[in-house]
Amino acid sequence: MQAFASAVLFDFDGVIIDTEWPIYEAWAEIFQSEGQHLAPETYVQCVGSDFNTWSAETHLEELTGKTYDWDAINKPKQAKIMAALEQPSTLPGVREVFAACAAHGIPIMVVSSSTHQWVDTFLKKLGLYDLIQGSVCRGDAAQIKPAPDLYLEAVHQLKLPAHECLVIEDSLNGTKAGVAAGCQTCVVPSKLTSSLDFSIADNVIGSLLELDIQAIKSI
Repeated sequence: MQAFASAVLFDFDGVIIDTEWPIYEAWAEIFQSEGQHLAPETYVQCVGSDFNTWSAETHLEELTGKTYDWDAINKPKQAKIMAALEQPSTLPGVREVFAACAAHGIPIMVVSSSTHQWVDTFLKKLGLYDLIQGSVCRGDAAQIKPAPDLYLEAVHQLKLPAHECLVIEDSLNGTKAGVAAGCQTCVVPSKLTSSLDFSIADNVIGSLLELDIQAIKSI
């Protein structure tokens, strides 16, 4: 990782809060009800992107040879996910990095393949929304991750060179997007993404508690 960052671009799901594991568990339960196993290593293909990258729905239909009423299935699935996230908490180091950025005048943006409704609602619940420069989400650019469009839009809004922006990701799709946008990339693998190869990233750390914003800013 380079030694200077003028802004930090946070991914949301799996970096700020762990939304990804409850979503995976809800899908795994659906697969199990159909006598199928959904391994994390299989499901992780869509993490950081959407079902256009890899589809759990299509995968289950291919495994079983059946078709499903996904509207009827997804409604209770979403209710289970929201119940699991009813009292959200930030992942280790998030608040420390936010505080360090504020102390050093480093703007933060949240850049996510999820919707504004999803991202901004959770940021407000966590008390983080007023601490960021803004959020760039699905619909704010032509394509979501792994395309670089969302990160390029964030860079454009910040009016900064891409190479001065530090992307923090947990997914391979998001890391590919950050690299393609020309940003510095730091990966904090989640429980769901820890098996992936992040060699394209500038740095891989175990927790945001390891990220020294003061050192990045001052060197």
